[in-house]
Amino acid sequence: MSIELALSAKSADQFDVRRQENDARTLGMTGADIDIARSGSSFDFQLAKATAFALAPNEANRESAIKAGLDDRVCAAIEQIAASYMGGALRKST
Repeated sequence: MSIELALSAKSADQFDVRRQENDARTLGMTGADIDIARSGSSFDFQLAKATAFALAPNEANRESAIKAGLDDRVCAAIEQIAASYMGGALRKST
């Protein structure tokens, strides 16, 4: 959820923003958790590294995520999520 919040933080779709906030609260995220996720970070070290990798999926961020304890399978999943958001953002802007 945190990665989704970070990737869609600049969304102008208020329905989507409200849905995400409700989903995040249902999962137990606090307002502070939601705010920091939307800013592209987290109070949790591993999640902060995963979010940074999702926002900028490059080799340096991948290596940082792996050093933080994420494995290759998780990094591949993050890359897929990031690509789906980037593709969606590109489709909406054209």
